[in-house]
Amino acid sequence: MEQYAVYGGNPLVGEVEIGGAKNAALPILAASLMTDETVLIENMPDVRDTNILLDAMQGIGAHVERVDRHSVKVNASRIHDLVVEGDSVKKIRASYYFLGSLLGKYKKATVVLPGGCDIGCRAIDQHIKGFKALGASVKIAHGMITAEADHLMGSHVYLDVVSVGATINIMMAAVLAEGRTTIENAAKEPHVVDLANFLNSMGANIKGAGTDVIRIRGVEKLHRTEYVIIPDQIEAGTFLFAAAVTKGDITVRNVIPKHLESISAKLSEIGCEVHESDDAVRVACSHSLHHTQVKTLPYPGFPTDMQPQIAVALGLSHGTSIVTESIFENRFRYVEELIRMGASIKVEGNTAIIDGVPRYTGASISAPDLRAGAALVIAALAAEGFSVVDDIRYIERGYEDFHIKLKHLGAQIEKVESERELQKFRLKIS
Repeated sequence: MEQYAVYGGNPLVGEVEIGGAKNAALPILAASLMTDETVLIENMPDVRDTNILLDAMQGIGAHVERVDRHSVKVNASRIHDLVVEGDSVKKIRASYYFLGSLLGKYKKATVVLPGGCDIGCRAIDQHIKGFKALGASVKIAHGMITAEADHLMGSHVYLDVVSVGATINIMMAAVLAEGRTTIENAAKEPHVVDLANFLNSMGANIKGAGTDVIRIRGVEKLHRTEYVIIPDQIEAGTFLFAAAVTKGDITVRNVIPKHLESISAKLSEIGCEVHESDDAVRVACSHSLHHTQVKTLPYPGFPTDMQPQIAVALGLSHGTSIVTESIFENRFRYVEELIRMGASIKVEGNTAIIDGVPRYTGASISAPDLRAGAALVIAALAAEGFSVVDDIRYIERGYEDFHIKLKHLGAQIEKVESERELQKFRLKIS
């Protein structure tokens, strides 16, 4: 089993290039199936989730050509199967994006019910509501969800809750529906906007992405395009908090600073220096952190995917902080691991009460999910002594070359696959 071996205590200093946004890449890949012409997608993150999705696309007949590590050509003119299943695709939440794209183009799709990180209930009732409003029938049986329609008609859809996944799926299905569709209470996340821009570059007619009302006029077909995926705000935010936690000085490059505003604001609030330029953000921290309160909210609020990272930082701050999770109900599973490292945190329902401690100490810990796993690695880098992080497969779902980028910033971290390699790392450090 692969692990990260970490020796903490070094401030992380330097620059790091941020890759393409995983959360934008996944729906864009699914949407690339909606034309028979060749699509070129650039700035594609080379992570486990995108690779699983690409394999699934090939499995149903799409031609996928890896131009280079971060560029891919997709031609879906020979799709021969509208059923997407398999153990690997079942493990990622984004598999449900095939529902919207295949339903939009072929008027039928069957997809294995998705998994992903165990961070709480992520119901698909709003997806189903949207598909039905467009004229599709939806049924769930034998662990599969099927949506089909004779033809799709534009409609008015009001989402009962703000849902990124439902907004994306309804938007994809609606671009090839007859007439006009309005999605109200739509998600405003940058990756929703990125997908809309991608679809518009293929000939779709979408207006209002980035606001809570998206208007779509259906078109007959989509065409080829070349598109560059936006930078990953969560990867960027993770490295910025790594600077805060290790008392370092890190500049993240190839970012859109506006996407990071809620993160940058909290970093300033807890006592970090934050400097923005056109496509970079620098965070420096040389003194003790301040306590604060934070509540996760849909964009432009503080991202739920950054909640574990800020909790790690607040665990080392002066005073008592409150972190409230309003998106997922099971996102504090990492707290037990952080307590192993000396953190003082009490969870009550959807709230974590954090009393800052002077330092963390090294321990053997396990990544419970993608973002919490990355946060625990950051905690280990700030801790005194050795740590071993298990279940790093979760981290590799969404972070490309995570340990390599950290090493370039001065981290003492290695990916190890055996007890012998772990002992070799310990001897090298000691």
